[in-house]
Amino acid sequence: MSNTLETRRETDPEALALYLENNDGDDLTDLLVEALTEAFRILDEDLRSPTVH
Repeated sequence: MSNTLETRRETDPEALALYLENNDGDDLTDLLVEALTEAFRILDEDLRSPTVH
């Protein structure tokens, strides 16, 4: 599994609270989509790597 993240934004609880408080749905959606895309990329990378038994 790769531990390098090319474009990763750190999101702390305070930033998330601001998104929700400001009703900033578009930015929050973008952040969640980015996180899911990265998670799927990592999973795909793991599935393609040779398995050691």
